[in-house]
Amino acid sequence: MSSNYTEIIRRPLVTEKGSQHLKDNVYSFEVLSEASKGQITKAIEEVFKVKVDTVRTINSRKRAKRVGRFLGSVTHYKKALVKLKEGHKIKIFEGV
Repeated sequence: MSSNYTEIIRRPLVTEKGSQHLKDNVYSFEVLSEASKGQITKAIEEVFKVKVDTVRTINSRKRAKRVGRFLGSVTHYKKALVKLKEGHKIKIFEGV
């Protein structure tokens, strides 16, 4: 596992359910599947210059998905729900 924090955070997850969490100051990100909660906390704090309160992680398993007559799959990924301390916000989620 490298210590480069920008590699730990893959992308922000902008979903309808995720936008509901913004009211509670909770942001969702797709992260490396090997990343621990401590590494995710440090990465969020370093990249976005905010203070993290708690981190919850969810491992999404690979599953089959049918599109018409074609069978495909949804890949495995790890999602992190990051709650920030009061007064801290992440700018990329503004206006979502």
